[in-house]
Amino acid sequence: MHASTTSNPDRESIAAFVRQRRRAAGLSQRQLAELVGSGTRVISELENQKPTLRMDAVNRVLAAFGKRLGIVDLSMAERE
Repeated sequence: MHASTTSNPDRESIAAFVRQRRRAAGLSQRQLAELVGSGTRVISELENQKPTLRMDAVNRVLAAFGKRLGIVDLSMAERE
């Protein structure tokens, strides 16, 4: 399978997680960006599942919520 033709639930999950946690904290995208030292564009692109975000930028945002990207085992279906 070619990566660009498949859905990426991990990217979707991260986007939903960040959006939900940001809103629960009462933060605007701008406020979260200021908190993590990035631009609002990074937050917007993350929440909109842009496929080419830098891992360090994603980790800066996730760190605000006590999380970070990590290695996760693939299911058998994902390995094919």
